[in-house]
Amino acid sequence: MEWNDIYDENRNRIGRHLRGTPLGEGEYLFAVCVWVYDGRGRILLTRRAPEKSFAGTWENSGGAALAGEDSLTAVVRELFEETGIRAKPEQFRFLRTTKSKNGFFDHYCLQWDGVIEDIVLQPGETDGVQWCDFDQIHQLIREGAICSIIANQFLMEEPTLRRLSGMDS
Repeated sequence: MEWNDIYDENRNRIGRHLRGTPLGEGEYLFAVCVWVYDGRGRILLTRRAPEKSFAGTWENSGGAALAGEDSLTAVVRELFEETGIRAKPEQFRFLRTTKSKNGFFDHYCLQWDGVIEDIVLQPGETDGVQWCDFDQIHQLIREGAICSIIANQFLMEEPTLRRLSGMDS
């Protein structure tokens, strides 16, 4: 059983939620997303496992914060769980917070100098990994290989990611 905190429309914590159960009116969950880049114009993408929603599509790492977690604790944990990448909270750069119908999302980026062979995929979560340049990501978006939610996140963060990764547009 996984428990998450529930928030109101102003992101005040108002209770707890059991994952997989419906949210009530005016209740929001909280999740984190991280774009990992190498400083040489590439972004790390993982592929969603067959048993996940949007199976087989490429994405950045992220997920729901567990009950009691703050944003940085959640992003450190999610990145490690999905990729095996160990990063300290101070290594993450906060990009922005967005709000959807049912949740708040804190967006981060992280420069990582590792290699694909260092990635440890989480069974049931991820089943593939690749470095992609910006043209390749746009091609994956055109092909529908990145779901629209993640594609929209990428397009929103692309100018910052290009600047940070050394690929100013």
